[in-house]
Amino acid sequence: MLKIKFAPLIFLLFSCAVYSQSEVKGKVLDQNNSPVAFANVILLNAEDSTSVYKGGITEEDGFFILNNIEDSTYLLKVSFIGYSDNLQKIKIKGDTNIAPIVLQEGSNDLDEVVVNARKPKISRKIDRLVFDVENTTLSTGNSFEILKRTPGVVVSQGQLLVKNRPATVYINDRKVYLTSQELQQLLEGFSAENIKTVEVITNPPARYDAEGGAILNITTSKNISIGYKGSLNASNTIAILPKYDVGTSQYYKNDWLNLYASYNYSQRDLVKVDESFLEFYEPNGDVDSRWLTDFERNTNRLSHSLNTILDFTLSEKSTLSLSANIQLIPDVDSQIDGQTDIYDQNNSLDSLFTTDSKLHSTTDNILLAATYNTTLGDNGTLSAVANYINYDNGQFQHIMTEYFQADGSFIRDNSFTTEANQNSEIYTGQVDITTPLGSSSFETGLKYSGLRTESGQDYFDTNTGTRQFSGNLSDNLNYEEDIMAAYASLTKDWEKWSLKLGLRGEYTEVLGVSDSEGLVNSQDYFELFPTFYLNYNASDNHAFGLEYSRRITRPRFETLNTYRYFLNENNFKDGNPNLVPAISNMIKFSYSYNNKWFFDLYWDRANNEIATIPFQDNVNRNLRSTSLNMDFYQQFSFDIGYYAYLNDWWYLTAYSSFFYMQNDFPALESGGQIVTNDTFGAYLYAGNFFTLSKDGTFSGELTSTYIPDYIVGSYEFEEPQFGLNLGLRKTFFDSRLVATVNVEDVFNTMNIPLRSQYLDQNYSYFAKPESRLVRFGVTYKFGNFKLGDNKRAITAEENERLQTQNQ
Repeated sequence: MLKIKFAPLIFLLFSCAVYSQSEVKGKVLDQNNSPVAFANVILLNAEDSTSVYKGGITEEDGFFILNNIEDSTYLLKVSFIGYSDNLQKIKIKGDTNIAPIVLQEGSNDLDEVVVNARKPKISRKIDRLVFDVENTTLSTGNSFEILKRTPGVVVSQGQLLVKNRPATVYINDRKVYLTSQELQQLLEGFSAENIKTVEVITNPPARYDAEGGAILNITTSKNISIGYKGSLNASNTIAILPKYDVGTSQYYKNDWLNLYASYNYSQRDLVKVDESFLEFYEPNGDVDSRWLTDFERNTNRLSHSLNTILDFTLSEKSTLSLSANIQLIPDVDSQIDGQTDIYDQNNSLDSLFTTDSKLHSTTDNILLAATYNTTLGDNGTLSAVANYINYDNGQFQHIMTEYFQADGSFIRDNSFTTEANQNSEIYTGQVDITTPLGSSSFETGLKYSGLRTESGQDYFDTNTGTRQFSGNLSDNLNYEEDIMAAYASLTKDWEKWSLKLGLRGEYTEVLGVSDSEGLVNSQDYFELFPTFYLNYNASDNHAFGLEYSRRITRPRFETLNTYRYFLNENNFKDGNPNLVPAISNMIKFSYSYNNKWFFDLYWDRANNEIATIPFQDNVNRNLRSTSLNMDFYQQFSFDIGYYAYLNDWWYLTAYSSFFYMQNDFPALESGGQIVTNDTFGAYLYAGNFFTLSKDGTFSGELTSTYIPDYIVGSYEFEEPQFGLNLGLRKTFFDSRLVATVNVEDVFNTMNIPLRSQYLDQNYSYFAKPESRLVRFGVTYKFGNFKLGDNKRAITAEENERLQTQNQ
């Protein structure tokens, strides 16, 4: 109420303060009288030509406006790469229009040009939103900080979301596969100075695989310097248990070679506490018993990652790149301790059992890649890519369960051991061609990917003190998949209209053979995936768009494995070799105003959507979480986004999504009856990014997320989810030394309970991983540290579907 009463007074005082200030307008042209976009326009104090009074940049039409200028005499400096600086003395008395400023081509060496920072720019292309950050005020951080500021992107518990669903990250049109945590670590080590744009592709066009959802494509700047640079980095995360990361990167460039290598070592001690409630029923619907479980998992995880890239300039038109990415996780040890209390119909303690589980796993992931690029004619391009991936995972688990009466007297015990493994090899080859076709642009390409994987689990009963192999609980799965794809796309622009049409065809062969069950999965299908985009730019401030796409989601390989991962003897996760791919359709209508306000209205539906759903067996008293094909998933949503600088030191990105979600799935323990799980919900996000010093070396951020309701498979939020994160960043010694501190989930409110309740099923759990943490980081750069490097992701599209069961 106080703020409302004083708001008119504050506005009046502010108005009086700026009343006597003026506005300066002008236009910057080149020698051909063409507008020069993004030129730096700076007012310098006339008495001290090194003191900057006000600055800005030209728009795409070459015009610039400087507001709130005090009447006085200044030096006006206009500069742009490749042109000589234009310097003139001007006198401001009231609103002033400057005569057109013509820049002359300069002979300065580009290596020595200092580019002044400008504000980021948002533009909408026919099939994507482009966030231009090159040489902007955001270029002092790292790649992950850029993504957090990108319009339409929400970061939830380290995961990047677009349109309420996980997004896939590409760098220079090449996919990054890492876990959310590893991806964040990679991007935090990739300097924002090297980023040109981030493209938000809600409906990926035909050029991209039909697999997956929205794409975030990071494009990097051209390298213009020659020399060597390197860096050392380290971080310490304080939570319940400590976590450490150290790494180094080395880079060298000359006229024909770019050489990059990086190594990172990570040691993480992790704690996760779970509480769960399970209610079993009699056939007549009466409650038979209630099981309350508390368990804690302590994990020690060591990992090594090595990334090397060799870029060769073969000629003025052709380049060749060879790269390798090696990830070794030699030691993941988990100790799981839990207790389950069993209550009878009268809610009196009947009995209990304890679980002691030891889990050990190792993972090796090796990717080798080769890329060739060349130009065709004046504007055409050809690229060819080949990848080889080898993934190997081994897992050992031993479980001991002891049963007790309510008074604590011992009843019996049981123990068993499982040994699981997965080895996969993937081969891919892809060729893409782009070329002008009259006044249009045409692109086409071919791709092949082949997978060969062997996985299985051996089960041993150890209750007698000796290992006894159990064949009926053991299995091996041999899985083969071949995908052949071709696509074509045509783009046409008019004065106010833009149209893009694409069609991708993918032929897939699948063969899965189980030792215990024989042939379990045989598929042979061809699918077409059309894409359609239509944009209408009514004016500089108003743009409308209509999009449609059809896509596919194939089962991840972890969901096909038949082996089990046990939380306790009565609660386990398993795969399903009979899964089929999900086909989704999305249609979206969009409107943007002034490139600051963005509105999207869309419908997204996926038939046979793949989900992991818990099912309780009321007869045998166990709970299994299994992957299955739901009947369908759909979402109706209206999204609003606002992205702008509120002033020179405060950048705001605000996003809200108001939606209706629906999942229809078969109740496997109730005769396959179709059950509907739906909700009306919202997703609210605000990111505030501050420049806290005049020289830009000190910055901070404050981000928050609020989700009142949400569903995942058969689960629904039992409480609203809220998260608040804080961060500070300071650079020293001309950006050679960077220090950061981040506090995530300040109020420890991101972890909330989930419940799956329908028919004769009632299960809820409250997972509590370490979400509130404080992270300190430091990076030191040496050599020619302002040199742009060729660091990028080198993992292939298919690698995303390689994940271990217990991660």
